[in-house]
Amino acid sequence: MPIPRFYCSMPLPPGRRVALPDGVARHAVGVLRLRDGDDVILFNGDGSECVGQLYKSSKGAEVELKAACAPERESPLDITLAQGVSSGERMDFTLQKAVELGVNAVQPVMMKRTIVRLDDEKRIKRRQHWQGVVVSACEQCGRNHIPTVAPILDFWDWLRSNTPSRGFLLDPEASLRLHDLPPPDGPVTLLAGPEGGYDKAERDAAIRAGFTGLSLGPRILRTETAALAALAAMQSRWGDL
Repeated sequence: MPIPRFYCSMPLPPGRRVALPDGVARHAVGVLRLRDGDDVILFNGDGSECVGQLYKSSKGAEVELKAACAPERESPLDITLAQGVSSGERMDFTLQKAVELGVNAVQPVMMKRTIVRLDDEKRIKRRQHWQGVVVSACEQCGRNHIPTVAPILDFWDWLRSNTPSRGFLLDPEASLRLHDLPPPDGPVTLLAGPEGGYDKAERDAAIRAGFTGLSLGPRILRTETAALAALAAMQSRWGDL
């Protein structure tokens, strides 16, 4: 069984005993049922991780930190996923698996055919929730850098502020396939539509802004499948799969 990993936003000095944050302690002791002396791994997002032993305390749990190391688990590709917001678990699933596939950042985008509608307060709460999904995915897959979930933007606001050096628009109507393209020599922005797909004006505007239409084959993929299929293909062809 793999050693449990926990994200802790605090310094993690080897040789010291640190108190786990309340939520992490509850999960470790109350959910995973870890016992005194069990091995755990803590990381804080700086690229390193620290092995230690967990001990219950009157206030929750503490970890006696041992050796630190910085294993390289990040993809050589710098990919930002601009994902048309989808509803409920679909968006959670997309973000979770995108992290596992090495995405470097996520930009949620509200588009004309986005089904879910969010006011300002709900946008803040939804972003916080998605950042939690990303953290949990990093705990599971071994990444020690935390991809950032950017504030939710409306499509036109995002497009005006976004000038990618290399941008791909996932589009079933495109003629280009991944094997037709050279490897990127810098950051990549991957744009995927919501459940209802792109509005024609959005597709045309993205192309004018410099995005290259990219087809994933003759079948139309769901929103929670398209970006993940593209990420897996890009990692296989140009990255570390």
